[in-house]
Amino acid sequence: MGSRLVVIGGGAAGMSAASAARRDDPHLEIVVLETGPDVAYGLCGIPYYLSGEVARADQLLAYPPEVFRDRRRIDVQTGATALSLDPERHSLRVTQHGEERTVNYHRLIVAAGGAPVLPPLPGLDDDLVFTVRSLEDAVALRSLLDAGRIGRALVVGGGYVGLEMAEALRTRGVSVTVVEMLDQVMPNLDGPLAALVEKELLRHDVDLRLATGLERVVRDVDGLHAVVGGEVIDVDAVVVAVGVRAAGGLAAQAGAATGPGGALTVDDRMRTSLPDVYACGDCIAPYHRVLGRPAFVPLGPAANKTGRVAGTVAAGGDAQFNGIVGTAVVKVFDLAVARTGLTMAEAEAEGLSPVATDVEGRSRAKYYPGAQPVTVRLVHGVAGRLLGAQMVGNDGVAKRIDVVAAALQAGFDVDDLADLDLSYAPPYAPVYEPILLAAQRASSTLHQQPVPA
Repeated sequence: MGSRLVVIGGGAAGMSAASAARRDDPHLEIVVLETGPDVAYGLCGIPYYLSGEVARADQLLAYPPEVFRDRRRIDVQTGATALSLDPERHSLRVTQHGEERTVNYHRLIVAAGGAPVLPPLPGLDDDLVFTVRSLEDAVALRSLLDAGRIGRALVVGGGYVGLEMAEALRTRGVSVTVVEMLDQVMPNLDGPLAALVEKELLRHDVDLRLATGLERVVRDVDGLHAVVGGEVIDVDAVVVAVGVRAAGGLAAQAGAATGPGGALTVDDRMRTSLPDVYACGDCIAPYHRVLGRPAFVPLGPAANKTGRVAGTVAAGGDAQFNGIVGTAVVKVFDLAVARTGLTMAEAEAEGLSPVATDVEGRSRAKYYPGAQPVTVRLVHGVAGRLLGAQMVGNDGVAKRIDVVAAALQAGFDVDDLADLDLSYAPPYAPVYEPILLAAQRASSTLHQQPVPA
């Protein structure tokens, strides 16, 4: 038998790894073990499938399993769950369709992704409680929406996924309550930016309950009920979106080193501490270039990139991943909400003595139709080191956050950012670009020089 590469997980990272390995070694035997029935689908597209903006579930599939099997000669085994790992014997214990067997490997890639966090509360095992972390979950919820069986829903959690789900459900005409334990939505934003998001939710008739939590879910002859802050709310479905945890437990139980959030730690070539075992995607804590250490930030682009690196190296090639800066953007009704680097709260927790500089600019020339406000917060050190940014607006936010992400990766300070030669044309950006306004104000504050209004 030739060399065999086994990949645990058929999501974005796992299939990127398997495909990269095939490109690097045409003769390698590649086996992918996936617990569910689908591989390589766009998890981030699920809210838009539920809202109806994506018409069919199969549109979220990059490719069906047969494409990987037939065209790329990757043995995709769905319904297969790895139960345990023996790194000394280079073997896995696997169950598939009710039967257990041993699968041997020469090299192994763990791409098990992230598992939804379920609070230990009564009633969350009800079949009308969803986590929407799989295509199967999404199809089940969509069928209820299409049948008109959901008129009222509770969303637990005010982070990215919770707010995307709130929008999707409101788009379908569902009455939505969002409950969040913290005193603001989107804990990965600073308070003033989160407040803008809260206003947008209220503008779209979302019943927002902050600083309170779900206590239990109860079903009786009258239907489904959620107890929130001592109040009983009648609902037709509950969506739990309180975060994910790294699903790297199989390798961790076998002795692999872990870091923040229990995620697997890897080097820049995705090697774990176990011999011939690599890891990628949402189950790892990659190097964070601003923090200077590993961080658990499960986001799609890094999953794909780390998957490609893991697959290339495991197949005998050479590649490396130099880390993340934590860039993300999310749509909340008519707002784009974005961040990169560190927030004030995160920077303070690291002892970096951060300063925040806030401005409100315009997305286009003020006289051009469609110009919208863009709120920018730069987070920087007292000596000018750029640490992060947050932005909220209706127009051009994704472009702007990417500029700051590139600046962070390049190691810019606020003076460097202020010096950038960015594009200008009335339909796309004003002369006083919001990023540059913020950087100039930050630089002025640091150097005590006035900036033109």
